[in-house]
Amino acid sequence: MNITVELLEENMKVTGIIKGEIDAFTAPILREKLAEIQLAENLQVELDLKDVSYMDSTGLGVFVGFYKSVKASNSHLELTGLSSRLKRLFDITGLGEIMDIQAVSKEVKIDETV
Repeated sequence: MNITVELLEENMKVTGIIKGEIDAFTAPILREKLAEIQLAENLQVELDLKDVSYMDSTGLGVFVGFYKSVKASNSHLELTGLSSRLKRLFDITGLGEIMDIQAVSKEVKIDETV
């Protein structure tokens, strides 16, 4: 089980790209990387989860803790690229109502030939 976390900081925005699985073994790595972000008032943090293939409750706990830190510093956190499975995990725990989450929308192709 592997995870990679890339953080790109520019002006008052941090973009994080997270890839792999987030579970009891990899969550501490994610927590450490997120702790490296220097939170400051009005900082925009966007974490791209489109390449996260699996996440359990340990991963949710990491995001909840980070979300609380971000809110305490008057910053903003947005989670993007969530698969329908990950989005559902956030929704059934009630976190989808609290956090700014952008799931991947599936495009439906319509065959217009008749």
